[in-house]
Amino acid sequence: MEPASAQVQLGFAHFIAQTDSLARFLLVVLLAMSVITWYLIVSKTIANWRMKQSARLFLARFWDAPGLASVAEHIQAAGVHDPFSHLTHHGLKAAEQYRNKTGSRLIESGSADEFLTRALRRAIEQDTARLEYGHTMLASIASSAPFVGLFGTVWGIYHALVNIGMSGSGSLDQVAGPVGEALIMTALGLAVAIPAVLAYNFFNRANRMVLNELDGFAHDLFAFMSTGARVNVPDASGQPLALKMREA
Repeated sequence: MEPASAQVQLGFAHFIAQTDSLARFLLVVLLAMSVITWYLIVSKTIANWRMKQSARLFLARFWDAPGLASVAEHIQAAGVHDPFSHLTHHGLKAAEQYRNKTGSRLIESGSADEFLTRALRRAIEQDTARLEYGHTMLASIASSAPFVGLFGTVWGIYHALVNIGMSGSGSLDQVAGPVGEALIMTALGLAVAIPAVLAYNFFNRANRMVLNELDGFAHDLFAFMSTGARVNVPDASGQPLALKMREA
């Protein structure tokens, strides 16, 4: 009856009760990693859903607009909530800045097309950094959590074997229980790492799709604004400014 009673005591609760300060620290680290992972998964999923809804509405409004003046008014009224409206806002702002340039600053050097290209490139870089928020953390957790769990397992097996050696009993039933408990740390490490890996791959693929579409939209926007057509953008007083990106 004693071996059966000892087996009843084995398990996660018994493992926690037998852990030392280092093992508990590793458990806290894994718990923190898990909390961060699920926070990023939930927050980025909600943010990406809202971004896609806003982008879909803006693109529909953009392609149905009679001209860039109407698009500028829409952005001024609704604000910027997605990479596509952000890119268009930077393009229209660059048009206004180029029209009002003094030629005394380095950023104003170059032709109108070069000025617009720099503005659009900066906008895409900002959107890329915004979309990749949290990816480094997810990748770090995905790669390090299994090793944290493995280290906890090795540490637990070491202490289990030391205790078994001190007790003088090396039978299988005395060894299997403590060693099996120590393997819990490896399982916890994998439980933390697997969601982080899946989330990292999912968000990376979603970002690539958005950035590819944004790159194509940037080429279309550049073509519209560099053909020599005038773009009527309201100024601070509400009066339209006739902006011409290409000058003779």
